[in-house]
Amino acid sequence: VCLFSVAANVLEEDSMEQDIESPVTIHQPKLPKQAREDLPKNISKECAKRRIQRYVRKDGKCNVHHGNVRETYRYLTDIFTTLVDLKWRFNLLIFVMVYTVTWLFFGMIWWLIAYMRGDMDHIGDSTWTPCVSNLNGFVSAFLFSIETETTIGYGYRVITDKCPEGIILLLVQSVLGSIVNAFMVGCMFVKISQPKKRAETLVFSTNAVISMRDGKLCLMFRVGDLRNSHIVEASIRAKLIKSKQTKEGEFIPLNQTDINVGYYTGDDRLFLVSPLIISHEINQQSPFWEISKAQLPKEELEIVVILEGMVEATGMTCQARSSYITSEILWGYRFTPVLTLEDGFYEVDYNSFHETYETNTPVYSAKELAEMASRAELPLTWSVSSKLDQHAELETEEEEKNQEDQNERNGDVANLENESKV
Repeated sequence: VCLFSVAANVLEEDSMEQDIESPVTIHQPKLPKQAREDLPKNISKECAKRRIQRYVRKDGKCNVHHGNVRETYRYLTDIFTTLVDLKWRFNLLIFVMVYTVTWLFFGMIWWLIAYMRGDMDHIGDSTWTPCVSNLNGFVSAFLFSIETETTIGYGYRVITDKCPEGIILLLVQSVLGSIVNAFMVGCMFVKISQPKKRAETLVFSTNAVISMRDGKLCLMFRVGDLRNSHIVEASIRAKLIKSKQTKEGEFIPLNQTDINVGYYTGDDRLFLVSPLIISHEINQQSPFWEISKAQLPKEELEIVVILEGMVEATGMTCQARSSYITSEILWGYRFTPVLTLEDGFYEVDYNSFHETYETNTPVYSAKELAEMASRAELPLTWSVSSKLDQHAELETEEEEKNQEDQNERNGDVANLENESKV
């Protein structure tokens, strides 16, 4: 009830800006589930206390489930990727089932050929030339199928040249067996060599912090690599996940906004040898421009950070993800240094990787700080200009006085000359 009352109030406020044909009343079935959960809740206190649902979990897994997918045939058109994405237990089950079914299928055909030719009726007859020597039942046909497809070649059961249908079947099974081997072995190889586990050694700080850096308010978090083998061409990105409502009244759940972490300066390209602090300057283009310390806990937002790079050993692309909600963003803190200089090398103390310490940070938003700085500069400008004007006036007055004194002295000298002539 609370969610739909909020939605009704929001749409009623924006009804004057919408088209005439757009309805004002809200019908419950027309609101999607995610939209009903993520509507702004600034009216009721109970709604404001709702727990924030993560979009990306701390371990990097996306908290999104795909439901009501009707076009399931699309998974079959990309069967290789579908098999690779399956869990290990299902992948191994399919691996065993594919080989077992193909062996049984071709074993059944070998047995049918021997049965239709009458080889089963001439077992032990030295004058009879069977299609497959020493094939005396379905079990032996199944073993011959395994030997043929896996090219084991024990030398006990062999095909003879008096069976053209058997020769054709041998060609078909050899070709199809190679295709099955290439597909299943390739699938297993790709699944084993996936660099997902490499991301387990890429760590993010538990909390993000907001503090001053070089006189500017910055949002910072720390990343590190636990392995000695480095991530090549590492790059970092950050996204702000927050629901919004457009000026036209459209509600966009989980809207993604880019957070600049050095894209224009190249600081997003990392040389990840030791832990690095990634900084986002809160300026006019930042989504945190108007957020203060008091307002931050009231915001329902999530910061998703993505670290990408190539594994040095395999050359495959690796991606590690994490996220920070408002309760994990500490205002007025900095990260504890973890790098120390030892005798001939640098040492990283990962025990202090997640530790922070409090620092003196203004509680105002970056916008308010900029306005306060601009107001503080105006009186200074006025005082300087007024002093310059006063100094200029004093100089002109002194020049006028000097000119008058000079004229007076000139007049006295002229009078003395006239008197002397007389």
